[in-house]
Amino acid sequence: MENKIDLTPKQIVEKLDQYIIGQGKAKRAVAVALRNRTRRLKLDESIRDEVAPKNILMIGPTGCGKTEIARRLAKLCNAPFLKIEATKYTEVGYVGRDVESMVRDLMAVGYKDVKAEMEEQLREKSVSVVEEKLLDLLLPGSRKKDSEKKSDLTDFASTLSAAAGSGDVIVLGDGSSEPKGQENTSDAELSTREKFRKMLHEGKLEDREVEVTVNRNQGMPSMEIIAGGSLDDLQSSMQNLAGMLNGGRHKRRTVSVKEARKILTEETLDSMVDNDKVADIARDRVENSGIIFIDEIDKIAVHGESQGQSVSREGVQRDILPIVEGCNVNTKFGVINTTHILFIAAGAFSVAAPSDLIPELQGRFPLRVELESLGCEDFKRILKEPKNSLIMQYSALLGTENVTLDITEDAIERMSVIAEEVNSKAENIGARRLHTIMEKVLDEINFSADEHAGETIRIDADYVNRSLGDIVQSQDLSRYIL
Repeated sequence: MENKIDLTPKQIVEKLDQYIIGQGKAKRAVAVALRNRTRRLKLDESIRDEVAPKNILMIGPTGCGKTEIARRLAKLCNAPFLKIEATKYTEVGYVGRDVESMVRDLMAVGYKDVKAEMEEQLREKSVSVVEEKLLDLLLPGSRKKDSEKKSDLTDFASTLSAAAGSGDVIVLGDGSSEPKGQENTSDAELSTREKFRKMLHEGKLEDREVEVTVNRNQGMPSMEIIAGGSLDDLQSSMQNLAGMLNGGRHKRRTVSVKEARKILTEETLDSMVDNDKVADIARDRVENSGIIFIDEIDKIAVHGESQGQSVSREGVQRDILPIVEGCNVNTKFGVINTTHILFIAAGAFSVAAPSDLIPELQGRFPLRVELESLGCEDFKRILKEPKNSLIMQYSALLGTENVTLDITEDAIERMSVIAEEVNSKAENIGARRLHTIMEKVLDEINFSADEHAGETIRIDADYVNRSLGDIVQSQDLSRYIL
């Protein structure tokens, strides 16, 4: 079960283009970095460990697509991926998350992904097992009778064999010690079980209720209290221990057969998967293919003399440094070496500059990519072109009320111009401004959609001006509303 990213850099960029407008430089940098992971794994072992990942620093205003690139990348690449915010972490000694927890979180993501893949491979084998368990719930004791009958037949065959060897005479029929009618009863129960099996296959018992025992800690790895070395892991483990001591691991629930099948399937797959093997594969993936996206890294940069505004920003940088450089981190799944994990950092750097980061951390992000601010033309493309674009989303939402939206080209043009104007006069929040404008334009329609069922609502430039005219003209209003 290998982890491969078979896409070429061009193909990766094409996939990202379906969702993100512009920012070609950032897409190229990310695509090459991803491809280099595959290339490195094909190298001879003598040189493989020497090839360090070329970490990337994305610089650009908010709303220009940094986080969206990371989000789409996570869905695109078949590798353990984690997006975190640098502002969540504090220096060692302060209350908050320690920076090593990002590696533990990445390992948890890798473990979950590998386990899901293994379970998918075993799903077909689990069908018959789950079916027998469902029949046991529907007909308690029927499987026991079946096994007892098979055991009796085996004993009977053994007796015949022994008698044949000794010359004894075996009396059958009325001389049998088994009461008459017992075999018929057992046969009837077996026949009933087969009838129920057929009804299960035909889906006739989906709504019938059965009582199942649910394992509350299902899917959790074996408990190791101090293995992770973090307060989070310790707290989680102590809660599990308390649940075990209080007998809270199991709970009986009355559910439909349809729901019981899901519960039993999860339970069966969990028991079939080798957790140690999952952890080994996940650890290898994380160390060789893992990607951590650190957002808001500019918020921990120290600008000028403005120290003391938050809990030691420079201390957080110093704590992040060894993880980016390469170190060993204890997790509940084993020790993870971070040397070959790819780090992609991003920030607006509107107040601080990349040079305000400590020099050692700057040196660990050799690739710098500057993302461009978005203008009117970009906004027009964002509204129309991406897969599941904003216009498509709103049309689909109102379509559930049987309302058809007809948004004209001049309306798209007008909304794009307004977005650019407001961004230039107030804070530049990039493409996020379009969400605010679309909500204001469609406010009345969203509120009274049920009264317009079966109608087609036309949105043109005049409609946009009527909805936003007063707000755009008043700088104070546009500042607070748009």
